[in-house]
Amino acid sequence: MPSTHTQQSLPLSSQRVLLFAAPDFEDAELVVPYYRMLEADAEVKVAGLGDRIYKGKHGYPMPTDGTAEDFVVGHWDMVIIPGGWAPDKLRMNEAVLTIVRHAVDRGCPVGAICHGGWVLASANVIKGRRVTGYRAIRDDMVNAGGLWEDSEVVVDGPMITSRTPADLPAFCRALLASATARTAAQPTKRQLV
Repeated sequence: MPSTHTQQSLPLSSQRVLLFAAPDFEDAELVVPYYRMLEADAEVKVAGLGDRIYKGKHGYPMPTDGTAEDFVVGHWDMVIIPGGWAPDKLRMNEAVLTIVRHAVDRGCPVGAICHGGWVLASANVIKGRRVTGYRAIRDDMVNAGGLWEDSEVVVDGPMITSRTPADLPAFCRALLASATARTAAQPTKRQLV
């Protein structure tokens, strides 16, 4: 029987997504967005701090595609910062902060969940923006100028923040919606001619 399924472009076809990994990342907060972006047909890379593989807090291994320094020059359509204890190390890496600043400046979706907001605070990109995160980093985000909300997901411009692994469905939906809306708003090659 012939297939009635037609081939359609997936939401993130031709999009480049960068996720960060460091020791003791929150397993679900890295793995779930990683596979959701792959499922949406994005090209996904994982940047670390020097090791080729990291283990999450619960033991899940995640190989990296290189160090953050290897990806500073690249063009990223989305950047995702998982939580756990990894953000405390990520926020001390200037290449990580540079990548985040460039993405925010270009209006690309930047997602941070749980303690990932620490990286946004250290990158100095949340002043005057609505944000959320794990309740233990509330003061850090407020002191960095963020406007704190206790919500499962907060979207303010290119910034998408969430609190805990329980918020992953809303977080991933918001990431995909933001990337899809940004792609739809960009002129196609035909419109540029």
